[in-house]
Amino acid sequence: MKVKIDELIEVYSNMILQIAYQNLFNKSDAEDVAQEVFIKLINTLDKLKNNEHIKAWLIRVTINLSKDYNKSFWNKNTTAIDEELKYFDEENQEVFKELSKLNPDYRNIIYLYYYQGYRIAEISEILSMNQNTVSSYLTRARKEFKNILEDGGETYA
Repeated sequence: MKVKIDELIEVYSNMILQIAYQNLFNKSDAEDVAQEVFIKLINTLDKLKNNEHIKAWLIRVTINLSKDYNKSFWNKNTTAIDEELKYFDEENQEVFKELSKLNPDYRNIIYLYYYQGYRIAEISEILSMNQNTVSSYLTRARKEFKNILEDGGETYA
């Protein structure tokens, strides 16, 4: 399979930036993670099987790099500059602001399920989690999100 990297960047960059942003809550950090994801893609592209495999791989790598970035010494010892939510259309900006109050594991599952259209079995495979765990997280996320929307709920971000 011959795929041009510039085509993959065009197709998947917005998704990667959204995933990174919802995990990092900082535009510059999300852009750094996205850049790192595409560098890794360039180095491993010939090992990836097809477009669906590439998409799942990109999601997994983006989530992992975002988690690593959140744990990094640099991130723990710097202060972020407040920025607008630029990677989401206006209609979804308010929803993503409220989703930021969810546990990060729940946010990723909600994003993959509702915004990327993956089924529980596919999310399970992408995130290397048991299907029952994904299903439980999705149920808990819905309940927690409902509470957040109703009365402000607890903030995890």
